[in-house]
Amino acid sequence: MVKILKKELLVPNIHFMVLESEVIHLNAKAGEFVVVRPDEYGERIPLNLVDWDEHSASVVFMEVGTSTRKLGCLKSGDTIADLAGPLGRPTEIVTGKKILAIGGCYGIGALYPVLRAFKESGNTVITAIEARSAFLLYWQERLKKYSDEFFEITRDGTRGFTGHIDKFLNWYLLKNSVDMVYAQGCAYLTYLVSQTTKPVGIKTVVGLNPIMIDATGMCGVCRVIINGETKFACVDGPEFDGHSVDWANLLTRRHIYINEERRSLSFYECEKYG
Repeated sequence: MVKILKKELLVPNIHFMVLESEVIHLNAKAGEFVVVRPDEYGERIPLNLVDWDEHSASVVFMEVGTSTRKLGCLKSGDTIADLAGPLGRPTEIVTGKKILAIGGCYGIGALYPVLRAFKESGNTVITAIEARSAFLLYWQERLKKYSDEFFEITRDGTRGFTGHIDKFLNWYLLKNSVDMVYAQGCAYLTYLVSQTTKPVGIKTVVGLNPIMIDATGMCGVCRVIINGETKFACVDGPEFDGHSVDWANLLTRRHIYINEERRSLSFYECEKYG
């Protein structure tokens, strides 16, 4: 059993959780993930590793299905069944570059360790976080610490730049040059970022979030097509060149799994799991 040292609701439906761990920090790097299991009956859930120290590993997650709803109902001092990691390939850290880093939804939290690594390696970092409305933005002060410029984007115009991420990108790139774009968030956000930067030839790295089961490359559920070749996000990723992703395949497969999950969801009351 793994103890929850801290549990915080960041914005509606998105949680920050600090889990007890004496070993994950030994090998943890920016861009990696962990797998958690809320209880002995729960599925294995891959979550971005957003921070770590000698005694803990931290994750940010969004409630989207049965198992993440179970996690969402837990409190500080409770326990989960399992924690495994770090897993995946870390972010390739460049030096001396101008990087535009973009995050949306749970991807805002996933940006944190990557921004830190980019900045500490001597890069210029421009950060843009995106949400439907201002009340869904979070961690601004944390991210500003490692950002040379900082932008907030809301689709309803309640804060910062008004519009979706592709509109912001077109506006920003018209006036500024960057060496690289890095994006974390839902599949649609990373797709839009990739489609916007491809015509202008800016290197774009995206964190993908296909469905995973074993997270060791054995089950094949997290397969994605990169440059016409099958890759597994759990062992070959989770980050890939956004211009090489077969987005039609990825979005179709996610749509199938999400529809199945919605049909099978049960309602869990927090009293049962908290």
